[in-house]
Amino acid sequence: MISFNLSRRFVRVWQRNFRVYRKTWMISFAPPLLEPLFYLAAFGVGLGGVIGSLSYGGKATNYTAYIAPALIAINIMQSSFFETTFGSFVRMYYQKTFDAMLATPLTIEEIITGEILWGATKSVIGTSLMMVILTFFGLLNFPHSLLLLPIAFLGGFAFSCAGMVCTSVVPTIETLNLPIFLFITPMFLFSGTFFPLDNLPLWAQNVAKFLPLTHLVELCRASALGRLSFYNSISIGYLVIWSAILFPIGVTGMRRRLVR
Repeated sequence: MISFNLSRRFVRVWQRNFRVYRKTWMISFAPPLLEPLFYLAAFGVGLGGVIGSLSYGGKATNYTAYIAPALIAINIMQSSFFETTFGSFVRMYYQKTFDAMLATPLTIEEIITGEILWGATKSVIGTSLMMVILTFFGLLNFPHSLLLLPIAFLGGFAFSCAGMVCTSVVPTIETLNLPIFLFITPMFLFSGTFFPLDNLPLWAQNVAKFLPLTHLVELCRASALGRLSFYNSISIGYLVIWSAILFPIGVTGMRRRLVR
């Protein structure tokens, strides 16, 4: 039976990471601000001019408005996953930050929980910045789009857990390129991000339904376009279950690694 030695002290880990983030905020702010502009220029203006509009939820939707929420979902995934893979690995192996924390009353469970919550928080910060840019272009429907913030936390938590599971098993930092190539990149391309899943073969559609980014994209798109429905509760449930499964696996895996 798995038992966790967890208290509110995990907040201290979150605070430590936030203080470091504040010192490099100018660099950290750049990607979520500039990334949507690049993608909107390349896909929204360039490719969108060829495609025009497509059907989403039984209604004609401008292609730029279609991909804008997907860009938010992609940023949520990348911000949280990279934070608990490369970021956590550097703090664990190279900076020895985890060793220093373990010399305090903090437990391993509290350290890893703080790391995962920080990854989710970075997703919320990035989403907030992207919302400012997309609002300027009139690509978000308010007040429904405000739900993007709790969605960002849920999605960020889910992918932070996935990233921590990877960190708990990879032998070297270079090995983290494998889950990125085999897990992140396929989702980036085939989770309904840049084109509807209906364009894929039936077997590929069924596979895509089991990818967490597919559900995150659907939640972001429905929220941004103001088309939320009962069907979206399935995506919320999927991400909650995903997190509930991977969180203890990630914490247990890191406990075994750090104890060694």
